[in-house]
Amino acid sequence: MTHVFHRHCHSNLPTAATGDGPYIIDTQGKRYLDGSSGAAVSSLGHNHPAIISAIKKQLQSIPYAHSGFFTSEPAEELAQWLTDKAPGDLNRVYYTSGGSEAVEAALKMARQYFLEQGESQRQYFIARRQSYHGNTLGALAVGGNQWRRQQFDPLLSPVQHIAPCYSYRDQRTDETEAEYGLRIANELEQALLTTGPEKVLAFIAEPVVGATSGAVPAVPGYLKRVREICDQYGILLILDEVMCGMGRTGSLFACEQDDVVPDIITVAKGLGAGYQPIGAVLVREQLYQAFAQGSGFFQHGHTYMAHPTACAAALAVQHTIEQDQLLSRVRKLNKQITGNLNEMFNEHPYVGDIRGRGLLLGIELVADRETKQPLPAGSNIHQLIKQCAMQRGLMCYPMAGTIDGKQGHHILLAPPFILTNTQADELTDKLQLSLQDAFQELDK
Repeated sequence: MTHVFHRHCHSNLPTAATGDGPYIIDTQGKRYLDGSSGAAVSSLGHNHPAIISAIKKQLQSIPYAHSGFFTSEPAEELAQWLTDKAPGDLNRVYYTSGGSEAVEAALKMARQYFLEQGESQRQYFIARRQSYHGNTLGALAVGGNQWRRQQFDPLLSPVQHIAPCYSYRDQRTDETEAEYGLRIANELEQALLTTGPEKVLAFIAEPVVGATSGAVPAVPGYLKRVREICDQYGILLILDEVMCGMGRTGSLFACEQDDVVPDIITVAKGLGAGYQPIGAVLVREQLYQAFAQGSGFFQHGHTYMAHPTACAAALAVQHTIEQDQLLSRVRKLNKQITGNLNEMFNEHPYVGDIRGRGLLLGIELVADRETKQPLPAGSNIHQLIKQCAMQRGLMCYPMAGTIDGKQGHHILLAPPFILTNTQADELTDKLQLSLQDAFQELDK
C-alpha cells in the first residue's frame, strides 16, 4: 500500500531506481528510453556527472540561504548568463521553483507594473484557446484548455481567449500560411477593442504550444504581428517558454526563431533539466525600472526562490549545453527523427500531422487522414499508446483533447538532447511498434 497521493489514485507505477543517460531503469531492472524527457524536462538525461558534481559542490558550501537575507554566487552567475544570452533588453531575472510559479509571478508582475505607472484600471489578460500555462489559479485562468479548467472555473479570473495559431486545422485552403498567421494574429486586436485596450494588462502565449495541442509552432510572421499590436495598444507581451524554451526547439529561447522580443518571458523545465526544481521570469529593463523607481519592490515572493543549489544545477546545465554544442545537436536530431517519423507514418491511416521544432515534436492522430476527423473522444487511444510504449521500454507523452479540450489525440516527443543516432532510431522504432500494438488493441 502506498501513502503517496499520486496523480491517479489507482495507478500502479513502476519504481524508478537509477538513470543511465537517456534511460530510466526501474527496480526490476527494466530500461525505458525517455522519449519525452518526462514532461520535456530532462534535456541532459539522467545522472549527468557534470551536473551532479556542481550540485555536490554547492551543497558543501551553502545549500540554501533565504533570498530576503542573502544573494548567492550561483544566483548571480545564472542571472548574468541568462541575460547575456536573452534577446533584446531582457536584463533582469526573477527566480521561482517551477513553471506554474513563473507564470503566476509574470501575471502579478504585469499588474504591478501598470500600478507603478498609475494605470490601476488595467486588470485583464488575453490568452489563447488550447494554451497551457500551469496549474496555479492565475496560470490556470489564462490557460485555455477546457478539460483542465472546468472543475475550477468558479475560482478563475475572467480571461478572454482567442484562437490559437493552429494551421493544420484552421488555415483555409484559399490563404497562404502568411495570410493565415496575419488573420489569426489580428484576432488579438479585435479582442482588445472589445474589452477596451486601456483595461488590458497583457497578452500571453506559447511560441510553440506544448502539452495541450502537441508541439504546434506559430507560423512565420504571427508573433511579429502580435508584437506590433501589443505595442500599438500599450499592452505587455508575455511569452511562456516553460516547455519550449532553454534549447528545446533548437535555440536557447524559442522566440529567437520568430525574431520577437517579449516584455516578459517565463522559463523552467529545461532550465534545470530536472536536476533541481527551478524556474525564472526574464523581464525587460523598462519594466524593472518602473519597479525600481516606483515602490522599489515586487510584492510577491516564495520561500525557495533563488535557491543556491537549484541555481548551481541550472548554471551547470546551461554551461554543459553550450560547451557540448547541444543546440546544434538538437537541430541535427530533429532532421533524423522527423525523417524517420515521416517515413514510418507518411501513409499511416491514423496519423494526420507530424509537426514541431527542434526536439519538441507532435504527432496528431486522426480517424481519417483526408477529412482530419478526430478519433472518438472516448477511445482512450492516448492511454493505450502510453501503456504499450511503457511495455516496450519507451516513455512518450500521449494526450487527449488536442483540438478543443475534448476532441482529438496527439503524441508529444521531447527526448534528451544527448541522444545518439542509434538511440534516436530506437525511439522511432519503438514508437512505431507501440502504435501498432495500441491500434490492434483498439480494433479488438
